[in-house]
Amino acid sequence: MALIIKPSTEIRKNYNSIAEICRATKTPVFLTRNGEGDMVIMDLDTYNRREEDLAAAARLLAAEKARQEGTRGYSIDEFETNMRKAVKAGANQHGA
Repeated sequence: MALIIKPSTEIRKNYNSIAEICRATKTPVFLTRNGEGDMVIMDLDTYNRREEDLAAAARLLAAEKARQEGTRGYSIDEFETNMRKAVKAGANQHGA
């Protein structure tokens, strides 16, 4: 993926074209000021996807840290069994 770099004056002059680049490429556009990095802009879908990815990575990191500290995990079969029990208990409680 190639970086897209534009001078910051482009955002004022050509907002629509920069916004279209963000939407079409689904990548951030880097803005410079006086030849130095200044800002990064991206379309809302890309931002939301990035935030979801970062949140998922944080959850995975927390789970791995807990595993390293000795927190017991569950196999897929154990998880499925526990979920079925919980759903059944909820159904029984709701039907009562």
